[in-house]
Amino acid sequence: MTTDGLTASLWFDGQAEEAAHHYVSIFKNSSIGRISRYNEAGPGEAGSVLAVEFTANGQRFVGINGGPQFTFSEAISFQIFCADQEEIDYYWTRLTENGGEPGPCGWLKDKYGLSWQVVPEGLIDMVTDADAEKAVRTTKAMYAMTKLDVAALRKAYDGE
Repeated sequence: MTTDGLTASLWFDGQAEEAAHHYVSIFKNSSIGRISRYNEAGPGEAGSVLAVEFTANGQRFVGINGGPQFTFSEAISFQIFCADQEEIDYYWTRLTENGGEPGPCGWLKDKYGLSWQVVPEGLIDMVTDADAEKAVRTTKAMYAMTKLDVAALRKAYDGE
């Protein structure tokens, strides 16, 4: 991994390698990079995974096995902009499976507790439209949803 640009660092309690493989299996343009291990200096068990560098959908990440001191919260989330309902359904299913939790308005937590926003392309334009009635209708429709429904959002926007 190069040292230019930004890399999101994710703190895990022993699941960094598992999580990296999980994310790489979900997103296109993804790969596992360097895996570093604790040595005799610790604090982890010598030979156990310290950190995993990986790329998911072209975004660089590093997963660190730092321990139970810190956990993820909704204060940080990753947005996935989707071209259509099929793509929304794919990411929603893959990220909520095996212990993930659906949330309101297109938000979810995956099985590691990391928050994601699964958003259809164009939603931001609809909820910020200069026509306040369209924006309000779309926003109200979105607030009533867990996984976002592109057709229902479009109907709300169009006033149908």
